[in-house]
Amino acid sequence: MSPEILTILMFGSLIALIALGHPLAYTLATVAVLFGLIDNGFNLPALFDMFANNSWGLMQNYVIVAVPLFIMMAQVLDRSKVAEKLFESLYIVLGGLKGGLGLAVVFVSTVFAATTGIIGASVVAMGLLAGPALISKGYQKELTSGIICASGTLGILIPPSIMLVIYGGLTGYKETSVGNLFAGAIFPGLILAALYFLYITIRCYVNSTLGPPIPESDRTHTARQKWAMTLKSLVPPMALILTVMGAILSGVATPTEAAALGVVGAMILALANKTFNWKVLKEAGLATYKTTAMIMMLFIGGKWFSTVFLSMGGGDVVADFLLGTGLNRYVVLFIMMAIVFFMGMFIDWAAILLVTVPIFTPIAMELDFNPLWFALLMCVNLQTSFLTPPFGYALFYFKGVAPQEISISHIYRGIIPFVLLQLIGLTLMIIFPDIITWLPSIVFGGQ
Repeated sequence: MSPEILTILMFGSLIALIALGHPLAYTLATVAVLFGLIDNGFNLPALFDMFANNSWGLMQNYVIVAVPLFIMMAQVLDRSKVAEKLFESLYIVLGGLKGGLGLAVVFVSTVFAATTGIIGASVVAMGLLAGPALISKGYQKELTSGIICASGTLGILIPPSIMLVIYGGLTGYKETSVGNLFAGAIFPGLILAALYFLYITIRCYVNSTLGPPIPESDRTHTARQKWAMTLKSLVPPMALILTVMGAILSGVATPTEAAALGVVGAMILALANKTFNWKVLKEAGLATYKTTAMIMMLFIGGKWFSTVFLSMGGGDVVADFLLGTGLNRYVVLFIMMAIVFFMGMFIDWAAILLVTVPIFTPIAMELDFNPLWFALLMCVNLQTSFLTPPFGYALFYFKGVAPQEISISHIYRGIIPFVLLQLIGLTLMIIFPDIITWLPSIVFGGQ
């Protein structure tokens, strides 16, 4: 059977099984086994030898040790009330502005994103904290949903991000090391947060009924009191962020070592907030175990899939198709970004990375694109996967904790402007590559 037919059948089988609702990790592994046997003449021992070697190589990747550590840091912080105290302060500081509470949500989510690295904690925490507050102050249900879901997804992009750690572990290029990815992702994450700020401000000033300011009776604090409250709630998480990111960007520690330092820092913050005890440690450890197990199963299934796909010539089929068209390289880039965007509607981001990175990265290199720039475009694009129906995870995370007045239709309508803002941000990064490449070139000397 020709590689072209095998490629079509392999992707078709994957999509069909996912549509039937089968678990993604096992679907990837099953499709890999089936087409691996077809490709090698049903030589089962040889196929399993290849899988064993690839799985062993995956488990030997030192960078991946950072994944459970960053997850543990996020779980401890989620229980330390850091986000809650910061939101309470910004509720008072920004609440008097039109759309001020929405701006407070984006600000807290941005800070929280830089301390968690995963979106589940951010969306759920802000859904519980800010959802009832925004609705009670008269915020439009759609706008409330969009603000919380979109700002919560910043956690998957702003470092330390689990997605960036996994991406760095998938590639062998110096340019796409975890340190470079962390440095390159800082400005894209902040630009997306700034776009959310701008959208909320403009929309609420045009129509103040969408996001009214809090009543005068709730604004009794002096400027000095506001500054004191803000600094008291902001300094601890910022100190943790600067410690973890500073250790990585300065070269003092590897991402894995910095992640371990982050876990210790998160425990210290929890102790300072008097929320750290044996129960918190046990719950955080169990949640870390479950999340890590899920990610690693996806990792193994995705590794098997990409190994079989590449060994049977699928990567060459896709590359020849895209490069052989004679299209402008930016048109080819658009096609790759469109594929990732539409896959994000149906497939988990980790699986998309594991399937597409081995295929698209060589194509990007052949087109003479900067591998770091291309990697961050992929990651910014994948952020939309958390918001795009029908399977946007952020939508379901929020629905699980949202006030009863908010229906799934409110959530679906509310995220549309924010998906467009994410695509605008992606376009800006394509037009102005220095948004991504400037900081790594300064910190790491362009390596």
